[in-house]
Amino acid sequence: MAAEAAGGDLLKAVTLLGAGVVAVPLFRRLGLGSVLGYLAAGLVIGPFGLGLFDDPESILHFAEIGVVMFLFIIGLEMQPSRLWTLRRQIFGLGLFQVGVCGALLTSIGIGLGIAPATALVGAMGLTLSSTAMVMQLLDERGESATPAGQSIVSVLLLEDLAIVPLLALVALLAPDAQSAGAGDRWVAIGLAAAAVASLIVAGRWLLSPLFAVLAAARAREVMTAGALLVVLGAALLMQWGGLSMAMGAFLAGVMLSESSFRHQLEADIEPFRGILLGLFFLGVGMALDLAVFARDWPLLLAGVVAFKLLKGGTVYTVARLTRSTHGDALHRALTMSQGGEFAFVLFAAATAVGLFDPVLQARLTAIVILSMALTPIGMLSLRLMRRRERPSMDGVEVADGLEGAVLLIGFGRFGQVASQSLLARGIDVTIIDIDTDRIRNAARFGFKVYFGDGTRLDVLKACGAERAAAIAVCVNDRAAATQIAHLAQHSFSQAKLLVRAYDRSHALALIREGVDFQVRETLGSAMAFGEATLKALGVPPEEAAEIAADVRRRDAERLSMEVTGGIGAGRDLLLGNAPVPMPLTTPKREGRALNDAAAQATSREAGG
Repeated sequence: MAAEAAGGDLLKAVTLLGAGVVAVPLFRRLGLGSVLGYLAAGLVIGPFGLGLFDDPESILHFAEIGVVMFLFIIGLEMQPSRLWTLRRQIFGLGLFQVGVCGALLTSIGIGLGIAPATALVGAMGLTLSSTAMVMQLLDERGESATPAGQSIVSVLLLEDLAIVPLLALVALLAPDAQSAGAGDRWVAIGLAAAAVASLIVAGRWLLSPLFAVLAAARAREVMTAGALLVVLGAALLMQWGGLSMAMGAFLAGVMLSESSFRHQLEADIEPFRGILLGLFFLGVGMALDLAVFARDWPLLLAGVVAFKLLKGGTVYTVARLTRSTHGDALHRALTMSQGGEFAFVLFAAATAVGLFDPVLQARLTAIVILSMALTPIGMLSLRLMRRRERPSMDGVEVADGLEGAVLLIGFGRFGQVASQSLLARGIDVTIIDIDTDRIRNAARFGFKVYFGDGTRLDVLKACGAERAAAIAVCVNDRAAATQIAHLAQHSFSQAKLLVRAYDRSHALALIREGVDFQVRETLGSAMAFGEATLKALGVPPEEAAEIAADVRRRDAERLSMEVTGGIGAGRDLLLGNAPVPMPLTTPKREGRALNDAAAQATSREAGG
């Protein structure tokens, strides 16, 4: 029997892993993201799909550890000083958004005839966005550290904090709350305060010494076990205090954010976080009751559409009122216009105390899950829309009918430095770029930069390329630089063509294209850096300059050999640091003993 149970558990584990392995790459290939892939896979294998699992609640409960670990990693990246700088966003923007969304949804619920207490709890549950989903979406798109991403993270942190008073509110609004004594509530508050205080004390004085001891053991598995112990221990401590496990892990991460073990801890936790977070989304997909959906689908579809429009519109309005741009506000609205995992906790608590009936809980849970499933699709739509829309041209002039001795294409860091020598000589330079923000910023520093795509022949002609004495291609894009060089080489032969090369192979391609001059973007700075290092080690400046000149000569000679012989030609000109065995050579003089004792021993050996 035990063997059969073990086999059944193993089959479930294989099924879960297989569902994720199949669905996630497929959905990411379609541009829909990994989250929607996990949700779809969970729906297929769950009790309302193929029926391979009949208890999604247990999977959700276990996989919540993935959310806990996610919050720990976020905490590791949030130093206390950085968290302090975000205090206005967390408690200002966060409270404003949660308050406005909660008030609006509550009023709508009351207007629909729902009891005020029930409407309030339901509205606040829907107000809480999915930390796991939003952070995963931000992480996949590399937006977690951007200013817009930081604003979203701040609101999410406030929402995670809000689950604690909301659960207390559910207990107060319960029909039998009057029978509960005030003493019990004070005991609960005391336990919560003690849990937070204990975690802060442990994080401040115990965790770093603990990891120092574990590191001294030089056993990687022990460090991993220590990292898991801290995360799960902090979550358990908060749970005992009646608080959010995720917030416990977050606080533990913040306490360790300035520790020298931070990066090691993040590396140890990351594999577990990824797997368990995927398992969490699988559980969410399983939890969608298709029987409820089939029975009430017109109501649920209307509810999820109305909910996303109302919440998205409110989030957008709040973002605009707090001076966010239209693009950032729209991004925040689409990212946060869903319910979250804490709604499941809040709705379950409300049902347990009699505020919700099971039917209402099932409907609201279905709306939350559907809103989560629609979020990646909304983000994809926004990305496609941004690709099609033209950039804002406010304060930007389109290149047309220009004339200049030099046409400089691309005004990033490289182009800005390159322009200085030309402008110092008083040469007439026409500058174009496709980044409108960069163009506007350049104007603040006294540069006139025109909007123009250098990969288009008509744009180059409008910029005066037919009359330019030189064309300087300074774009930070290998393919674009090659395309511009090709156009210029064949259409504007009167101009000297100078191109920024990305790397050595790109430089070789440009040479074969016939450009007049190419330079690898890091060559000059790397040469200067090497020469400065020699001087820092005490090498005389003349000798350092001579060595640098020899290295440059070797590099140029090697590059000319590679033009005809390929990238591997001239390898003998490259100086390496691998040890090379030296051949045996004849000593220049005969050996002699170092002292009398050695001389006597040598004589005895020779005579023997």
